Amino acid sequence: MSNDLDGDVNQSTQTNTEAQTLTDNAAAVHRIVIVGGGAGGLELATALGDKLVKSGRISVVLVDRSSTHIWKPLLHEVAAGSMDANSHQLEYAAQARWHRFVYQPGELQGLDRARQTITIGSLNDDDGVELLPRREIPYDTLVLSIGSVTNFFNVPGAEKNAISIDTMHQAEHFRRRMIGLCVRADQAQSKLNIAIIGGGATGVELSAELRNTAEILGAYGLHHLDPHRDIRISVIEAAPRILSALPERVSSKTTELLNHMEIDVLIDAKVSEVQEHAVMLANGDSVPADLTVWAAGIRAPQILSELGLPVNRLGQVVVTQSLQTEIDPNIFAFGDCAACPWPEKNSTVPPRAQAAHQQASFLFHAIKKRLDNEELPLFQYRDLGSLVSLGRFDAVGNLMGPLLGRAMFIEGVLARLLYISLYRMHLVALHGVIRTCADTMAHWLRRKTSPRVKLH
Repeated sequence: MSNDLDGDVNQSTQTNTEAQTLTDNAAAVHRIVIVGGGAGGLELATALGDKLVKSGRISVVLVDRSSTHIWKPLLHEVAAGSMDANSHQLEYAAQARWHRFVYQPGELQGLDRARQTITIGSLNDDDGVELLPRREIPYDTLVLSIGSVTNFFNVPGAEKNAISIDTMHQAEHFRRRMIGLCVRADQAQSKLNIAIIGGGATGVELSAELRNTAEILGAYGLHHLDPHRDIRISVIEAAPRILSALPERVSSKTTELLNHMEIDVLIDAKVSEVQEHAVMLANGDSVPADLTVWAAGIRAPQILSELGLPVNRLGQVVVTQSLQTEIDPNIFAFGDCAACPWPEKNSTVPPRAQAAHQQASFLFHAIKKRLDNEELPLFQYRDLGSLVSLGRFDAVGNLMGPLLGRAMFIEGVLARLLYISLYRMHLVALHGVIRTCADTMAHWLRRKTSPRVKLH
């Protein structure tokens, strides 16, 4: 009996030792939580999952309020109907399964820095039935990459009467309204006025895509609607020129191309009010508008200003050159939602896709150093230039880099191919080269049997 008791005690001791070992191992796993599955956040989660999770040193959780990802620079094509979003969306749950990270659906609602947890909201189905409750997620390293939202600058009527294109839902909403208005205008043999407020890359690219769409619609039954005479597209810009953040040569060439496409370009035109059927300008003029798009600026989501972290006037989290917040080294932020120093220009890194891509790559290496208790490097932004798409076969922009030594102006088919390659680089970061090539071929074949404009 004594031997049996000794055996039970030994077995109990072994069990307790194994449980303690499992607890220690669990505690040793560094918990990385990434909030926001945009271009940068999803690329970072994928890289960490592929290369570090398997070692057992870290776990990665990606939080996003949406169930699918799409590259944000494609949204203007979705809005114009020239791209079917369903064939370009990526399911977060599937990407998580393929690349060893965990996807948690929900919207960021709170941060407890003392307990190192975030709170995300409940998940409901289309009928409002709760699927997942409001919950907390613990972290050792928190990365904020929740992107940006439209900045209406408190212009009267803008938020109510203008559509912004920040999300897939908004882009699809605009497309359906545009197609509906085109059908009505065709039946009534009347005109359709589309006003785009903001002459940045989004506004310019959308205007060009809409003109291309208008030229195609006649082939699909809208025979009374002349694409140039009956559909007026106006780009309204408050600055002295469109694309004011880009070199003047790019701006002037783009203006010339838009004029050739019979798109009205209004500069030095500050918007004072957005009405239901007109855009009012500060000089007293008005621009008729059956459909109005607001593409005049961005700001960080409001939640970032409620977390107790330092933010700038646009609501962006203020970070150091290591992309860590100024008051908590365990919290990083990057992409559109972060204000990262750019010492060479005495400003902050611009909210561009290339910046998010570079910062995601930087953070992958920085997190590896953090795990090894090494000093973190400083992020150095490299401006590679900018490209603006003006339709299926045209683009304009400037390239920059150490090999060129200076900015080089490019346009036409070459610029368009380089513009497309930016998206392919994003796909390579998510899927690898082989799958990206197969995906590209599949999309090319699908377009051969699909209408060039999504009509439903």
